[in-house]
Amino acid sequence: MSNTTFNIAAVERDTGLSKDVLRMWERRYGFPVPDRDSNGERCYPTEQVERLRVIKRLMDSGHRPGKLLAMPPEALAELAPRRSMAVPQAETPSCTDELESLIGLIKAHDGAGYQQAMHHRLAREGMQRFVQYTVAPLTHRIGESWEEGSIEVFEEHLFTELTKRLLRQSIAALPTARGGARILLTSVPEEQHVLGLLMVEALFTLEGAECIPLGTQMPLFEIARAAEAHRADIVALSFSIAFPNRQVPALLQQLRQLLPSGVALWAGGAGVGRCQPIEGVRLLASLPEAIGELKTWQAAHA
Repeated sequence: MSNTTFNIAAVERDTGLSKDVLRMWERRYGFPVPDRDSNGERCYPTEQVERLRVIKRLMDSGHRPGKLLAMPPEALAELAPRRSMAVPQAETPSCTDELESLIGLIKAHDGAGYQQAMHHRLAREGMQRFVQYTVAPLTHRIGESWEEGSIEVFEEHLFTELTKRLLRQSIAALPTARGGARILLTSVPEEQHVLGLLMVEALFTLEGAECIPLGTQMPLFEIARAAEAHRADIVALSFSIAFPNRQVPALLQQLRQLLPSGVALWAGGAGVGRCQPIEGVRLLASLPEAIGELKTWQAAHA
């Protein structure tokens, strides 16, 4: 059991639960049960922070906090939402073993070794296969490991930063498309995960699309303004598994109303896997489906 503790501000940032909520739960439900430091300030053990993360994810899926706080950690783990979208897979068992070795390099804190191995796979597979059969399943497994607590937060950040760097370098080396679909790529406020956007940018660029990357966490009104300014044909959003699922439909409906009817709105990523169909929005459950949708759009607008 770890002896590491976190102050209330750190727990608020890590879990997305406000300080007021944490204090209220402590009084009303008897959890969390923070220790006190020498100054009398609350400090939360790692195990409690991990339990709070799970509770927050379940709340975002529609569960009531009072019920969740009464459940033991084992029951919470059973209830925790799993990814329901199509899971990217490595092509062969040997590829699976190689992915595990890449995760091993991250866990060994061997950033240089990880970068070298990833560059080797990119050169061997080519960009499209590299994104679909290495980056996508690797990102999925890292996410699962984070949810299960088998990878440290700083290790997940190392993976993300090194993989972002490689994808951006590789995208910059691709020929610039002209005359294809103009696709604005971004995410909504509070969605800070960028790897999904980089993966689709690489694949869409290979298919001849002109991608306009705006990064993450764009206000909806600004997305609509950017679509108009850039004469975008398509606005494509990415939602990670960490994004509150119950917020997705309303956000997409709001953005659909802000966009001109002639601009297509696509949404993909693990965060849309459980969403019901939304009028005027194309939900894409996997990278191959996203590529197929782009090819369909191109054929219709040839």
